[in-house]
Amino acid sequence: MKRPKPIQGFKKFVNNRKPNINEVVREPTAGGVIFRRNKQDKVEILLIQDAKNRWTIPKGHIEEGETARQTAEREIKEETGLKEVNVMSWLGKISFRYRRQSSLVLMTTEIFLVKALGDTDDLNPEDWMNGIKWFPAPDAVDTIAYEDISKLILLGLKKIRENKL
Repeated sequence: MKRPKPIQGFKKFVNNRKPNINEVVREPTAGGVIFRRNKQDKVEILLIQDAKNRWTIPKGHIEEGETARQTAEREIKEETGLKEVNVMSWLGKISFRYRRQSSLVLMTTEIFLVKALGDTDDLNPEDWMNGIKWFPAPDAVDTIAYEDISKLILLGLKKIRENKL
């Protein structure tokens, strides 16, 4: 009787198994869809390029005693170097999960519409970023790496248009 051939890659699959998830970590964050009007009065959106070269919005962890709105303002200033911003209306909340070693991280991000004020060309991105750039609004929607944030950018653009911001 012939023996069946071993399944190709089975040992590799078994040996590369990830460790079991031992804990669930909740990480609340906040950030913003930052906009300005250029010299031609067209809306532009500020995006940052993360360490994995994905274009996204500035955001960060909510610290103890801080509201989501306060976090959005602080993180935007820290990550972009903008000195003056007006955190306007809440656009929505996105949630996603990812694995960090043996932890399952449940991240929620509160996102606000934020108007850049003052010298909006004076940007000073943090060292970990691969880029920062003002995009024409339609290009920002197409460029951003995350579809759920893209939808909130569209909602923000609607608010800008309706309220003549």
